[in-house]
Amino acid sequence: MILTLPDDPALLNLGDDVLRLDLACGLYAAGRVSRGVACRIAGMDRETFDQELIRRRIPSYTEEMLEADLDSLRRLK
Repeated sequence: MILTLPDDPALLNLGDDVLRLDLACGLYAAGRVSRGVACRIAGMDRETFDQELIRRRIPSYTEEMLEADLDSLRRLK
């Protein structure tokens, strides 16, 4: 996929890696892509991407995920 951005002065100092990471984090935070897809967009391994999510205060484990896990545990009992 090729993404074309406008030649805007605000983007001049941002490298491709920064833009990819920002896009990956934004899409993940919005629930548009999974963490695995976001890692591939960012070009990072999962641990490095998780550290970036922590740094940006983007939760990687939501209340909905917790509820789903608790429901699974209840069913196993």
